[in-house]
Amino acid sequence: MSKPVKAAVLSAGSWGTAFGMVLADAGCEVTLWGRRPELVEAINSTRTNPDYFPGVELPENVRATTDPAQAAADADFTVLSVPSQTLRGNLADWAPLLAPGTVLVSLMKGVELGSAMRMSEVIDDVAKVGPDRIAVVTGPNLAREIAARMPAAAVVACTDEAVAQRLQTACHTPYFRPYTNTDVVGCELGGAVKNVIGLAVGIADGMGLGDNAKGSLITRGLAETTRLGMALGADPLTFSGLAGLGDLVATCSSPLSRNHTFGTNLGKGMTLQETIAVTKQTAEGVKSCESVLDLARRHGVDMPITETVVGIVHDGKPPVVALKELMSRSAKPERR
Repeated sequence: MSKPVKAAVLSAGSWGTAFGMVLADAGCEVTLWGRRPELVEAINSTRTNPDYFPGVELPENVRATTDPAQAAADADFTVLSVPSQTLRGNLADWAPLLAPGTVLVSLMKGVELGSAMRMSEVIDDVAKVGPDRIAVVTGPNLAREIAARMPAAAVVACTDEAVAQRLQTACHTPYFRPYTNTDVVGCELGGAVKNVIGLAVGIADGMGLGDNAKGSLITRGLAETTRLGMALGADPLTFSGLAGLGDLVATCSSPLSRNHTFGTNLGKGMTLQETIAVTKQTAEGVKSCESVLDLARRHGVDMPITETVVGIVHDGKPPVVALKELMSRSAKPERR
């Protein structure tokens, strides 16, 4: 009888906990790392994560620790689920603790400020493990629905197909259906840019602009994402799949989406600081919109919706002014 797959999940937040449940339901032995002793104690004693999923029972093969070395020991997969802008600092501390041969799995959907690196690039830069030991999980995966074991599909991406297949097996359950992909660039960009478009759609919803505006923003947002992806060497077909359109639709249409909710509050007239104050969890698009725009400019890619979001969120431009500027852009063919 083969030994169970061991997985370390370095974060006891909402998505880290939910994906840890998926891995456990698929038969893995899962150790969650949390920085707060009281939360770790609650997870181990009550079999729930009271901060994120109160009342949802965790599988017996999930345990928690405040010791990252204990979590990472002998892990076949080390899952990283921290806010994207904190990854570099956290991973610098964790890299010496990683088990030899472990596959680093990114659940993060962002682009690093300053470097404009995707999360897999940051992992490679800090941990020096090479692309064949870095995988990405992405797609329409709202954490609360996953924790409730509602049906969902996802993409597990790695440049090494065999590694992607190993991870696929490790997280395949009756309610969570993963598909493999070797286009890591496209999968990561789909996840990062959809947060920015989610903000834009939320702003439009908060302003009461209607479903035509929402449909237009989603479609043109997907076009922006595809243009950027192609400039970076991604397969354009990736953006019509789960990592692109699937994730974009879920983020732009669900009240569970942090980025959509954040944008809605801005569209209703709340200031940035007021919106941050009522937002309990990280809305990745708020910071990543700047780094996504930076990445696009470095590659000469026009991303007007992203530019509009940056203007509203970081430059203090009133949404009505930003909307007028966006709508008054010169007319052009759709496929350009």
